Amino acid sequence: MILVVKSGGEAALPEWRAHFAEFAPGLDLRWWDDATLDPATVDFALVWDPEPGRLARLPRLRAIFGSGAGVDLIAADPGLPRHVPLVRCVPPEATQRMGEFVCWAVLSLSRDARRMAIAQARSTWDYFEAPFAASERTVGIMGLGAMGQRAAAMLRGLGVPVIGWSRTPKALPDIETFAGAEGRDAFLARSEVLVCLLPATPETKGIIAAPLLERLPRGAGLVQVGRGAQQVLPDILAALDDGQLSGAVLDVFEPEPLPPDSPAWTHPKAIVTPHVGSLPSRRERARYVADCIARVIRGEALPNVYDPARGY
Repeated sequence: MILVVKSGGEAALPEWRAHFAEFAPGLDLRWWDDATLDPATVDFALVWDPEPGRLARLPRLRAIFGSGAGVDLIAADPGLPRHVPLVRCVPPEATQRMGEFVCWAVLSLSRDARRMAIAQARSTWDYFEAPFAASERTVGIMGLGAMGQRAAAMLRGLGVPVIGWSRTPKALPDIETFAGAEGRDAFLARSEVLVCLLPATPETKGIIAAPLLERLPRGAGLVQVGRGAQQVLPDILAALDDGQLSGAVLDVFEPEPLPPDSPAWTHPKAIVTPHVGSLPSRRERARYVADCIARVIRGEALPNVYDPARGY
């Protein structure tokens, strides 16, 4: 069986091979642009941003694996073979890593880590007292899937009050939840730190914009770890400038990488990270994909198959 890989660049292929040799020793890994490879012999593909139409040229494909939890760049291919399952890479480690990232982001906002980073870069002793503890601000999590639920549980473990919002009602232990359009404004009004973990759907495109930000308490924090297309970056920066937002941690952008001339890089109230919120190691992803391939061979159902209607 042949797995073709387009993730991390060709230089990453030896590492991918080493990991798959551990978890699927009979698998033949080949680089995406291997000129000696016959497309008709490829069984599986592990990709992040394949060129439109390329996957359709692999007639024997049995499954397509995204190399991350988001498969937006794959699903956007108009020639994507829809009969082939597209599997999101969500190993157990991904939800743990996202929970850790969200906790770090919330704590960074509560301690004004951006201000300290600026002072360090200038070799300046900028002593100040944090105006509040993280346990004194309610965190509102938009999106209560596996990652949202894990982040909520970990924040609660730190003593941080948490509420949640989802498109449809969900019941979570020790967390007050809101649902649907009718519950969103009440949820936003109490979210002193807003964490966006929504999937990419037509309904969520551009949602993190001025009309939503204005419904947060003044001086709220923002943690954006959903999708770049969900945010209107100029609106976020304007909210930081006028004090509607006191700080933001932004991990996703549209486009990516974030252009070097973007004002987000140097904004004194914004922490920019390079879309690493939930990214598992290559070894963890190789183990997950190897397990999925074994399921295909056994004729079993695959986990985390992308559903275009839900956007995840």
